[in-house]
Amino acid sequence: MVAFLRRGDWARRKVEVVTTHISHVFIAGDRALKLKRAVRLPYVDFSTIELRKAACGRELALNRRTAPELYKQIVAVTRDQDGALHLDGSGEPVDWLVEMKAFDQGQLLDRLAKLGPLPSGVARDLGDAIAAFHDTAEVMEGFGGSETIAGIVAGNVDALSACPSGVFDANMIDDVTKGCRRALARVRALLDRRRDQGRVRRCHGDLHLGNICLIDRRPVLFDCLEFDEKLSTIDVLYDLAFLLMDLVEHRRTGDANMILNRYLDRRDETDGLAALPLFLALRAAIRAHVTVTRDPSAKGSGNAYVAAALGFLLPARPRLIAVGGLSGSGKSTLAYRLAPEIGAAPGARVVRSDVIRKRLFGVSPEMPLAADAYTVDVTKRVYQEMLDEAARCLAAGHSAILDAVFLRPDEREDARETARQADAPFSGFWLEVQPTVLENRLAGRRNDASDADVAVLRKQLAIDPGPLDWTRIDAVGNAVGVVRAALTKT
Repeated sequence: MVAFLRRGDWARRKVEVVTTHISHVFIAGDRALKLKRAVRLPYVDFSTIELRKAACGRELALNRRTAPELYKQIVAVTRDQDGALHLDGSGEPVDWLVEMKAFDQGQLLDRLAKLGPLPSGVARDLGDAIAAFHDTAEVMEGFGGSETIAGIVAGNVDALSACPSGVFDANMIDDVTKGCRRALARVRALLDRRRDQGRVRRCHGDLHLGNICLIDRRPVLFDCLEFDEKLSTIDVLYDLAFLLMDLVEHRRTGDANMILNRYLDRRDETDGLAALPLFLALRAAIRAHVTVTRDPSAKGSGNAYVAAALGFLLPARPRLIAVGGLSGSGKSTLAYRLAPEIGAAPGARVVRSDVIRKRLFGVSPEMPLAADAYTVDVTKRVYQEMLDEAARCLAAGHSAILDAVFLRPDEREDARETARQADAPFSGFWLEVQPTVLENRLAGRRNDASDADVAVLRKQLAIDPGPLDWTRIDAVGNAVGVVRAALTKT
C-alpha cells in the first residue's frame, strides 16, 4: 500500500511522504492523501480496515469544523482481479484514505516559530480563530472535570515511568507528579464547576504549532484528534494550553501572551486562569514522554519538557500594573510588550478599556462605535468592568495590566485599591508625550480597538488630571526603551 502511494502513479508526479507514529501522508502538488497506519496502541486502534475507515470519516467531519477548505473526501484504495492497486477503482476496497488539499509546508507555524516571532497579526487572528471555534464546539456531558484531569496526571506518571531507564531523572518525575497533584487539589472544585458550566467541549485536542498553518495569511487549525473522544473532549483552556506551552518552549512567549489575551477578549474564561499552570504543566509532561517514545535518542528534548513542566508549576505572586496617559501615548503598546514579562507564563492579562467597551456593546474589538458609546455613564461602567476583571485575574493568581486613559484621580485610586484588596503589588505608569506627537500618532492609527481621534485628544488636553503620583515615563522614544524603563520601575 505504502509503496503504491509513494510511487505516485495516482498523481503522475513526484510524491513527498510525511510519516508519523499513526499515519503516512503522501503529498503531490496540491493534493495530499492520508493513510492510517495499521497500528494498535494504548490510545488508538487502527488495526482493521473497518476501524481505519471509521477513523477517516471522523477525521473528515471533525476537521471540517476548522479547515473545510483542506478536507475534501474519503477515497478508497481498491485491488483489481489481477492484484493491481488503484485509487478509487472498481475493485474491492482494501483501505481508505482522507483526501486533503495540500498547502505550503513552510507555512506551518512550528516552522515559522523557529525563524522568529509569528508574522504580524497572526497571533491576534489565531486567538480570534480558536475562540470562535470553541464558541461553536459541541458541549459534551459526562466528560471533563477534576476526574478527567486526575486521570491525565496519573497517565503522565505511568508514561514517564515507562520510558527507558536513565532517560528521565526520577526525582524530577517525582517533583512533577507531586506538583501536579498539589495544583489539582487547589483547582478541583473549579474544574468541576467549569464542566457544569459547559466549558468542556469537543475540542481540537492536539492544538500545537505543527497542526496550524497559514493559508492566505490566515491561521487554519487542522489535524484534530479524532481517534479518541475522551482525549479531545476537554476543558477549552486545556485545549488552548497545548499551543501556549508550545510557543513558550519555542521562546515565543510574546506570541503566546497575545493569543491568550485575544482569546480572553473574545471569551470570558478569566476564572479558569487558576487552572492554567496545571494545564501547561500537563501539556509539557505529555510532550516529554511522547518525544522520547517517538525518538529514544531525544533525551535532551524530553528532559527540557519535564523542566518546563516544573517551571509552569512554580508559584508566582500576582501583581497589578496600570498604564495611563492621553490617547496616542502608547499605552497599549507598552501594556502588550510588558505583559509577557510579568507574572506566571505566558504573562499578564491585559485589560484594555477600548476592548472592554466593545465587548459591552457586543462588537469585535476593531469595530468602530458611535458617539453614544462614549457617554460619562458608559465610561464609568467600562472602568468598573475593567477593575472587576482585574480583580478576578488576581483572585485566580494571575497578574493583570490595566490599559486606560486614567485621566481622573478617582480612577487612578480605584486601580490602586483593586490591588490593595487583593493584597497584590501595584505599579502605576503615566506616559508623557508632546501633543503634536500624539496628534500625528492618532492620525496614522489603523485597525485599532481605540476610536479616539484628534478631537478626542483635544478634549483630554483641556482636562486637568490632578496630582499624579504614578511613575512618569517619557514615551516618545522607541517601544523597547519604554518597556525597559517600565520594567526597571516595576
